[in-house]
Amino acid sequence: MPPEMALILLFTAATAVAIASRRLKIPYTVALVLAGLGLGATHAIRGLHLTKELLYSVFLPGLVFEAAYHLKLSELRDNARAILALAVPGVLVAIGVTATLLMTSSGFAEVESGFGWSHALVFAALIAATDPIAVVALFKTLGAPPRLTLLVEAESLVNDGTTIVLFTIVYAAVSGGGISVATGLLEFVEVVGLGLVVGAIVGLAVSHIIGRVDDPMIEISLTTIAAYGSFVVAEELHLSGVIATVSAGMLCGNIAPRGMGPATRVAVESFWNYVAFALNSLVFVLIGLEVHIGRLLSEWRPILVAFVAVIGGRAFVVFLATAFLRWTREAIPWRWSVVLTWGGLRGALSMVLALALDPEFPHREIIVTMTFGVVLLSIVLQGITTEPLLRVLGLTRDGTAGADGHTR
Repeated sequence: MPPEMALILLFTAATAVAIASRRLKIPYTVALVLAGLGLGATHAIRGLHLTKELLYSVFLPGLVFEAAYHLKLSELRDNARAILALAVPGVLVAIGVTATLLMTSSGFAEVESGFGWSHALVFAALIAATDPIAVVALFKTLGAPPRLTLLVEAESLVNDGTTIVLFTIVYAAVSGGGISVATGLLEFVEVVGLGLVVGAIVGLAVSHIIGRVDDPMIEISLTTIAAYGSFVVAEELHLSGVIATVSAGMLCGNIAPRGMGPATRVAVESFWNYVAFALNSLVFVLIGLEVHIGRLLSEWRPILVAFVAVIGGRAFVVFLATAFLRWTREAIPWRWSVVLTWGGLRGALSMVLALALDPEFPHREIIVTMTFGVVLLSIVLQGITTEPLLRVLGLTRDGTAGADGHTR
């Protein structure tokens, strides 16, 4: 099937799913993945695959920029310690805890002979990134506390970049790259720090130009250049494209609107809302298309153990951060900690990182299978049960808990 025909059919399917999910009242992203599974099983659509090149060149820059564009710097500043604790050292700790839980349960999991700590660390590193798309949309619909929504979304934006950098370091070390701990930490600081600088330069430059023109089409084009340009430039310099785009998006979202007229602001908002909808629709259908149910069912034990290990690692980090922040002005209510743990869904980035493993890498197939299985369980199981969890904890519009955790 020609790629352009496959793309049209995917958009058609995504639109139909959007209409159906509203009527059936199930999370849109869950419905998209299930639709992708059905299309993949029937081979109704062929010709498009979720690859690293496609994710990096099309999906990530647009999705990351749109989310960062709507974040307020004042809110980020007020929650900086909580966000950074979860997204930087938290990711590193989660990798260690997930790998440990996976290895200690390897007997029940019946993982392939020879699967060792190095392979567990690679899996833990590529599965560390959280995808907030499904839960953030649900939070907004149900009227969950705005600060809780901010924590989930902002943490994910930062930990995407953190995960990519840490995975690259871990994979290089395991593959014989000879990277020491000190060298790895230095590389991490360089890649992330300079990525922030690149994004800031692009974001400030674009915001300055927007302030000097008054044309909605040009200003939309400038924000598009900021989104994809910051990502491409950073990647070409071997820096973090995600972190650069986050930086550019936040600066454009907080500075550029000051130089826009009311009509332009509406036009830019509408454009990026559609971009987010279109990219989300495609990426979640493609996730479903990539999954082969037969393979997952045959390896249900390692997938189940891996899923529990991922949740365990996430829970350890969230509750550790909650305890650390308990006596600060950024304290996180314990009920929120439950939601932050269960709402840490995994998505397309983990699948792409798994597919990017060298074909000759030992135990590549079981790592890919576990990753796909965990992502599928995460999106479907966690995606469907997050709404009941919010209601049970009293974190919805009709029983919203404030920053102190008390229902109001």
